[in-house]
Amino acid sequence: MRGMIVAAQPEAAEVGADILRRGGNAVDAAIACAFSQGVVDPQMCGIGGFGAMQICMPQRGVHTVLEFLARAPLSATAGMWADRFVGQTRDGFVFLLSDHANELGHLAAGTPGNVAGYCEALSRFGTMALPEVVAPAIRQAREGFMVRPYVHYYWAIDQRATGQVNTEDKLRLSETGRAIYFHPDGSLKRPGDVVANPDLARTLERIAAGGAQAFYTGEIAREIAADMAASGGLITLDDLAAYRVREKAPIWGAYRGLRIAGNPPAAGGASLIELLQILEGFDLASLRHNGPEHIRILAEAMKWMTIDKDAHMGDPDFVDVPLDRLLSPAYAAGLAARIRAGEKARVPRSELAKDPPDTTVCCVIDEEGNAVTITHTLGQPSGAITPGLGFMYNGTMSGFDPRPGRAASIAPGKARGSAMAPTIVFEGERPVIAMGAPGGTFIVPAIAQALSNVVDFGMSMADAVAAPRIVCLSDTIDVSNRVQRGVTDELQAMGYAVARSYQSFAFGAPHGVKAEGAGWSGGADPQRDGMAIAV
Repeated sequence: MRGMIVAAQPEAAEVGADILRRGGNAVDAAIACAFSQGVVDPQMCGIGGFGAMQICMPQRGVHTVLEFLARAPLSATAGMWADRFVGQTRDGFVFLLSDHANELGHLAAGTPGNVAGYCEALSRFGTMALPEVVAPAIRQAREGFMVRPYVHYYWAIDQRATGQVNTEDKLRLSETGRAIYFHPDGSLKRPGDVVANPDLARTLERIAAGGAQAFYTGEIAREIAADMAASGGLITLDDLAAYRVREKAPIWGAYRGLRIAGNPPAAGGASLIELLQILEGFDLASLRHNGPEHIRILAEAMKWMTIDKDAHMGDPDFVDVPLDRLLSPAYAAGLAARIRAGEKARVPRSELAKDPPDTTVCCVIDEEGNAVTITHTLGQPSGAITPGLGFMYNGTMSGFDPRPGRAASIAPGKARGSAMAPTIVFEGERPVIAMGAPGGTFIVPAIAQALSNVVDFGMSMADAVAAPRIVCLSDTIDVSNRVQRGVTDELQAMGYAVARSYQSFAFGAPHGVKAEGAGWSGGADPQRDGMAIAV
């Protein structure tokens, strides 16, 4: 066998599997899959977006993190929107402005990082040439993809109660969006309809021929900068030319004797490790899965993680992140003791309904033991598309705090704090699990629960990622609709506010591959239409 890939889109998973079948390694497969995901799930990610990945290649002695997060334009200022701040979504993902300038249109975009990240990973660690790896995405853009249930769900969801702009309104914003996402009568395309994007196919062909330089300093860069200037955006040629991928060492934690390697700040690996190390203070395996005590412990651990994330997590080039403390087993044990004593943490937030997070993921382990996990996103879609280029820009500016003087405040060239947590789990020196999740601020809780399901409750990867989840990022415990009502009755009797989701598969969408003897097992959360493919 050549390996296994899991992704949130069947078309993209198939692209990556075919690369493995043709002799490519895990990096080749992951990058081919990533380019495809930007075509077949274009509001989740794309070449106008950003991401992070973790790569472990034991036979080459490689274990590294590539961080290619979007960056605030160099002309951005801390107080540029301070007078328009009106609130924050309950999960903390989006800061709301009275005029939606940070959500909708060219002003919402930060300098994209995905093209730089994909190309650097492939050139340094892959075995195939860029044109070969991009070719499937070009073909998909030209021929079109069929709208899947989750794609349409995200397009059509009503976010007005959160104070946010609806995705359908973002799809209508540009001439390209109106042409490709809607029928001639103005109605939004539905599941089963086909979306072809010839402009994106041509842009991908230019990237395949010219590499990242075409996007950041070449003809594409000039078209981006001209459109930004004409449309009130802040991204300039200088922003694009200055963009660099950050390479960082993984950060480490432990859970039940396994070694956990995560992405450092501004990504979410530290939050995941903190959460897992708090949970290690409890014998979860002895508890009823998703019973009242299990959920109480999960919720309180998530609240303490969230308190630290809100206070400290940001771009370490701009803020001091106390990593030693956040990764300390002793610090986690102290928080676990407070939970054990019955203390309830407080995470006050405006009681607005949750937003639907939008990100996607790909995980691969190949026959050489190489493990790759990539999480990439638009943050949320901005709606802005440069005429002729075909891709939508990220909306990363909505994740910056418009109030100056905070860890998440705006600064020129700064990356917003991100919950992305592409994770590799080791037995000794051997990578045995590659995992990631889309889901904004739900990513860390989703991955922690999926890993615990495998390690503590002995679930298969497929069962672990599909099991009912909870999140608690405020003073309310949000539960999947498959958490039993008798359990939530008991939680309410303990004094907890509980909100039940209408979704059966709610709160992030973990995907993972696990080494099993000489083969692999995988799981794709059913929420996102994806699949695991062994080759």
